[in-house]
Amino acid sequence: MFKIIRFIYFLFIVLTATDSIAQDTIPKVEGDLKYREDQFYIGVTYNLLSSVPAGVNPEGLTGGVNFGFLRDIPINKNRNIAVAVGLGIALDRYGNNMLIEKDVTGNTTYTIIDSGVSFKSNNLKTGIVELPIEFRWRSSTPTTYKFWRVYAGFRLGYTFWNESSFKDSSNNITHSDIEEFEKLRLATTLSLGFNKFNFFVYYTLNPFFNENAITTTGQKVNFQTLKLGLMFYIL
Repeated sequence: MFKIIRFIYFLFIVLTATDSIAQDTIPKVEGDLKYREDQFYIGVTYNLLSSVPAGVNPEGLTGGVNFGFLRDIPINKNRNIAVAVGLGIALDRYGNNMLIEKDVTGNTTYTIIDSGVSFKSNNLKTGIVELPIEFRWRSSTPTTYKFWRVYAGFRLGYTFWNESSFKDSSNNITHSDIEEFEKLRLATTLSLGFNKFNFFVYYTLNPFFNENAITTTGQKVNFQTLKLGLMFYIL
């Protein structure tokens, strides 16, 4: 799955160059008073876990990519204020030291790996279909393609894939479709910046796991995430 992330990163670089050339070479239509900022978007993030049990720490690669399309709907005469709705996908990896596996009875267990235990990697990975909704302000005009923007929004998502994976010198443990995982994702977002590159913030409003996810030390798992990164919009 995360071979897709490497491909998306390559596509991100290509689209950055293509968009720059397009904006310099495509003639702009003077006086287009019905312009929209319909946009494809692609973002890269560093993912922080919050509301984790005591003793859980980030380990290894923690990040993700998200991409999709937004339909712009201006709501004022100058068309610099709008709402937008769209559809996208987010692929994320959360490196940490909590091992998720099955016990002999088939129940899921959540074990915090002691700091003295050596392992190669331990990750929680997710794939989410998202419905982004944004309230938008920008300094654009019918002939200006480089402008300031502030887009505040909300994302409703459905997790179509979740997987935990653990590797050490002698074990390779993979657990997919975790029973206690909450597939519905609710989050707030903020994009702000100038021209192509924009600072992006994403914060989940509900935990990753339900109340049945308890560590072997009796703590609720209750993962949430704060994603920080860059968002790139393509007209």
